[in-house]
Amino acid sequence: MTDAADSPATTARPAVLFVCVHNAGRSQMAAGWLRHLAGDRVEVLSAGSEPKDQINPVAVAAMAEVGVDIAGAQPKVLTTEAVRDSDVVVTMGCGDACPVFPGKRYEDWELTDPAGRGLDEVRPIRDDIRRRVEQLVAEIAPA
Repeated sequence: MTDAADSPATTARPAVLFVCVHNAGRSQMAAGWLRHLAGDRVEVLSAGSEPKDQINPVAVAAMAEVGVDIAGAQPKVLTTEAVRDSDVVVTMGCGDACPVFPGKRYEDWELTDPAGRGLDEVRPIRDDIRRRVEQLVAEIAPA
């Protein structure tokens, strides 16, 4: 029997919010990996403090190489509600733009920004993000 004081990961589907400045590269790749690896065990959100008009096409291509389609995703603006509704907030180079709520799990992933980089430079970023997402899934939503 679960206790009401248990973490959200044990009582309901956890929500993870990935945040980077433009919501066009790192956070979109992380969201794509989480959807791919965890399926419906996790609610996946992503946003940016200053979102671009579209996702970085090189990030889309890098993810397509490994069978993860993020082409239909759209950058979104970061809202206080998205942070409040998330169990885990993963920031990627957005500094203090993300509001902080007590009781949330926050992680800051230091990742190279794929903006302006070619596919050969984005692949290692993609692979690093996968390793981090795999670890996160193992902690919050094991199979």
